[in-house]
Amino acid sequence: MKAPLSMIASYAVRGIIYSALMLTALPLCTATHAGIPPGWPAFQGPNSDGTGNATISELNDGRIAWRVDLPGSGLSSPIITDEKIFLTCSSGSEQDRLHVICLDAETGARTWHRQLWATGRTMCHKKTNVAAPSPCTDGKHIYALFSSNDLACFDLTGRLVWLRGITADYPNVSNSLGMSSSLVVTNGVVVAQVENDSESYAIGFDTTTGQNRWRLDRPKAANWTSPTLLAAGLVGLQSKNGIDAIDVANGGVAWQYTGGASTIPSSCRHGDILFVPSQGLVALSCSNLIDKAPQQLWKSSRLSPGTPSPVASDETVFTISRGDVLTAGNTADGERRWQLRLKGPFSSTPVVLEDKLLAINEEGVAQLVAFSDDQAEVIGTLDLESTVLASPAVSSAGILIRGESSLWKLRVDTE
Repeated sequence: MKAPLSMIASYAVRGIIYSALMLTALPLCTATHAGIPPGWPAFQGPNSDGTGNATISELNDGRIAWRVDLPGSGLSSPIITDEKIFLTCSSGSEQDRLHVICLDAETGARTWHRQLWATGRTMCHKKTNVAAPSPCTDGKHIYALFSSNDLACFDLTGRLVWLRGITADYPNVSNSLGMSSSLVVTNGVVVAQVENDSESYAIGFDTTTGQNRWRLDRPKAANWTSPTLLAAGLVGLQSKNGIDAIDVANGGVAWQYTGGASTIPSSCRHGDILFVPSQGLVALSCSNLIDKAPQQLWKSSRLSPGTPSPVASDETVFTISRGDVLTAGNTADGERRWQLRLKGPFSSTPVVLEDKLLAINEEGVAQLVAFSDDQAEVIGTLDLESTVLASPAVSSAGILIRGESSLWKLRVDTE
């Protein structure tokens, strides 16, 4: 048995059973709300489209506000709320020591650090990590999922609210490459998508208790896409078969898109349009998603994404192809506006900052692209000299870039 870790010693025992965890955690639980908090509350940001509420006019070494070392490695994106940064890491020879940390957004100083032992499988491909899924927040709590199928809820001060060792309930989940699907939270439900070649499922967890609201069987195939928030209380689950829109109140299927979809880049929602990586890129009208299935607006093979998910801003949708080509398309009809070859390869999804796009390749070279309706050019680069597979996070506090074991903050423009 390993020695207990700080602040959650009663939970930090390998193989601890779920029932004991829940009995201890229940008295600490509090209610949540369904609103989207300010900042960068989840993968793809507050609008689910990769657009940040900040501007940056140039990119160079002088833009670095600070760099901090992390207590472990990971691929999860940071999230930002209430002037605090939250992110996850894993450490140890078996990546079985799990970390959730909170940093001050202004200084990078560590506010709190919580640790627990993995209770599920920690095997991963060498390119990925147990701390690959990005956490999310509803503004009151932080929800952190790991590839080991351990899901923890903390309040913003670092107090453990509840903890689920999901493998104890569903032991046949198996993906030798590792899990990376991130979380979303809406209307008091946290949605985790755990799809693999064995016991494949999606679960809606009650934010107050951590107990299952519902569980859905999912296609038995490895899948690394993340749920997409379509509307309050409605979440899109992407798989090789397409999109299932799920009512989080009961797990019911509101509608389906059955045209197939990628299992690597995720969909993004921009206003009334859902962009689905599906044999290229498909645009679905989602002006009334709760009452009826969406209509297909267009489909384009020229906008096919590689590993990074599509992002969108105003009337433009952006994709990065397997050949490291950044392509801009018109959101109304899918017509290609321009293309620009970047220095790749890319795993990280870019972010849009008004009339700029920031893309970071796997070698840690950040590239700032200025664009208009008909042209684009790289106007600045910054070599972080570190592997970067995580997507950036953006807020008025700055731009956060997570390397394998470090976190950088870039200054944004001020008025």
